Amino acid sequence: MKESVKRGAGILMPVSSLPSRYGIGTFGIESYRFVDMLVKSGQTYWQVLPLGPTSYGDSPYQSPSAFAGNPYFIDLDVLVSEGLLNTSEAVKSYKKGNPEYVDYAALYKRRYPVLRKACERFFKTEEQKEFEKFLNSTPWLKDYAMFMALKDKYNGAVWSEWNEDIRFRKPEAVNTVSLELADDIRFYEFLQYEFFKQWNKLKSYANERGISIIGDMPIYVSYDSADVWASPALFRLDENLKQKEVAGCPPDDFSEDGQKWGNPLYNWDIHEADDFIWFKGRMTALKALYDIIRIDHFIGIVRYYCIPFDKSAKYGWYERGPGRKLTRAIVSAIGSDSIIAEDLGALTPQVTAVLKAEGFPGMKVLEFAFDGGPSNDHLPHNLIKNCVAYIGTHDNEPLRAFLDTRTPKQMKYIKEYLDVTEEEEIFDRMVNVLFASVADTVILQMQDVLKLPVSARINLPSTVGENWKWRMKKNAFTAQKAKELKRLAKLYGRYMEEI
Repeated sequence: MKESVKRGAGILMPVSSLPSRYGIGTFGIESYRFVDMLVKSGQTYWQVLPLGPTSYGDSPYQSPSAFAGNPYFIDLDVLVSEGLLNTSEAVKSYKKGNPEYVDYAALYKRRYPVLRKACERFFKTEEQKEFEKFLNSTPWLKDYAMFMALKDKYNGAVWSEWNEDIRFRKPEAVNTVSLELADDIRFYEFLQYEFFKQWNKLKSYANERGISIIGDMPIYVSYDSADVWASPALFRLDENLKQKEVAGCPPDDFSEDGQKWGNPLYNWDIHEADDFIWFKGRMTALKALYDIIRIDHFIGIVRYYCIPFDKSAKYGWYERGPGRKLTRAIVSAIGSDSIIAEDLGALTPQVTAVLKAEGFPGMKVLEFAFDGGPSNDHLPHNLIKNCVAYIGTHDNEPLRAFLDTRTPKQMKYIKEYLDVTEEEEIFDRMVNVLFASVADTVILQMQDVLKLPVSARINLPSTVGENWKWRMKKNAFTAQKAKELKRLAKLYGRYMEEI
């Protein structure tokens, strides 16, 4: 994303939001069709958000693993083509529901029994040699598969509620579990094998057609994860491996009580003492998964907010993060040309200095631009070359909902700035001004390409239950929309081929 990376544009579209007949987007035929539409649109990037497994709350930012992939994205039709399922088994794995929303409860209940059938058949095939190669080249997988098998054994309980011997990973207990749960462990290993096999094929298809994948690295991991269970010393836990302080952000104009995310904080002294080897391994794994990594909550690397585990965010405080010690370790592992820093929020001079020193592009959001007058640095005339510009991100309202909630005074300013008279003109004009800007990269939410209302919102921060559900209707991304995006990409020098 630095100056060495070509000027381009892309679309933010979670894999879960793709159409499919199985209740959630997958790595099946619709994902390939989406890539084809990106090509027809003259796009350069597909931003997919995190691809990790989801747990309570369905958020990919609260995953049981910082390394694993989401088994729901494994396409069942591909498993049918491989002889691991028959068509009736695949179809029965999900009851028909609203095609525009993900029913996670139904997926959890129905998908895993079908995947277990595929697993049983897989180990009767000749592909086991490739599977063993995958195991040997995936160092995090053993702990993750055992963690998930244990989650099943303990009926989904948080690992801090497991028996003490396995909670503290005493060698004898780990050996016993390895034997007792061998079949379940092998099942979770199989799921990761199929996930990465299907994803790598899709990613190669995209790359061969000039589409680069942008994926997210949540800066924090979930407490109830294989990462914390396997390496508790890397996190701020007490002697009983319980959380002492958790992550979040202080009260602000958007939340009078602040936000308490609940993620464990890092024990930065331990990370620094071993030269951030865990982070280097994480970044290396993500670089194999994506072409470009967006580091979520980048400002937490420089300054992070601590909240007592048993209190609200109002009682938190800031502490200094590792800053360039960590960013230099990241650059040493994967280089600096494939990082985007999500620097939204309380941007300090120290964060700005780290971004400048490493050359990481930050983010600008047009929905944040219309407060504060002409000096607002999210306004198109204030953008810089080395940045990624959005109308809104997955944490923001779709543009239509954003406009519906503006005051008459705000709408007057927006129309005057964009030089339009009708509200409906704002959509196309916002896209135009971003494409015309000096920003190297422009990313549009798929919802804004389709001009969808608030019901298509992906995530409302600090809420649980209604997020991560939106799905695009089949064939909603039309040839006409692709043609218009390509026209703009050509007009403003964002097309992947010579004009």
